Amino acid sequence: MRSAIARFVVACCLASVIAAPLDAQREAWTEPFPGHRVIGNLYAVGTYDLAVFLVTSDEGHFLINTGLEDSTPLIRANIESLGFRLEDVRVLLQMQAHWDHTAALAEIKEITGAEMWATAGDARVLEDGGFSDPHFGGRQSFAPVAVDRIIEDGEVLELGDARLTVLESPGHTEGSSSYLMTVSEGGRDYGVIIANMGTINPGKRLIVEPTYPGVAEDFAETFRRQKALDIDVWVAAHGSQYSLHDKWEPGMPYDPDRFVDPDGFLAAVERLERLYQDQLAAERQQ
Repeated sequence: MRSAIARFVVACCLASVIAAPLDAQREAWTEPFPGHRVIGNLYAVGTYDLAVFLVTSDEGHFLINTGLEDSTPLIRANIESLGFRLEDVRVLLQMQAHWDHTAALAEIKEITGAEMWATAGDARVLEDGGFSDPHFGGRQSFAPVAVDRIIEDGEVLELGDARLTVLESPGHTEGSSSYLMTVSEGGRDYGVIIANMGTINPGKRLIVEPTYPGVAEDFAETFRRQKALDIDVWVAAHGSQYSLHDKWEPGMPYDPDRFVDPDGFLAAVERLERLYQDQLAAERQQ
């Protein structure tokens, strides 16, 4: 009996320890943050930590990610503060089919009439509202959104004068995707990636009862391909992942070199790869 009580007390203590940083994290997900120009026609229009990106063109815009289900007014306000209109979004994209990045897609699709484009690996999850997600599924976690077009690795997405190249980056989800673009400013070309990083959510399994078949191989390929890129500027699905708040603060003037950080990108990928290798080793010892 005492043993059972002791285990219960330990479990409660652990839950409290885990809950505190999670609560802080979720506050950062909903905390407003000013929209700002990253480089060229790439703008950040999300919250303090949940990244939403606007890629503008002369024939409408791409919107990548949304944040939580109540994020539409904040995204609208940030877009308008930069001189654009939410209603001019023509294509919706996402980087990973998890509720913290997708929950307002259906609402924004209805408001704008934009098409939803997604990889085959994430399209199913988007259309059933997260129910079929192999890690967090079994329930609907966001409003389902109809996918109008399947996009593929290496495909160049065109909208007016904007060009995005799809770089499939699976592992975090089966259909996680990054987007590559080239920006020319001041006589210089900048290689830019809107990167879905290879983070491993708590509880995800790689080789022992893997979360989905081939997940370990997916992560390995994502790390390999990302390390091989020639990148100047990078952003990611969370501001904290690309050190947003060390690189930009409200009121800073636009500078095309502000987010230039090739070494930081490589270091971030290599750090996540080491964590992946550590988990592989731990699972093999079981």
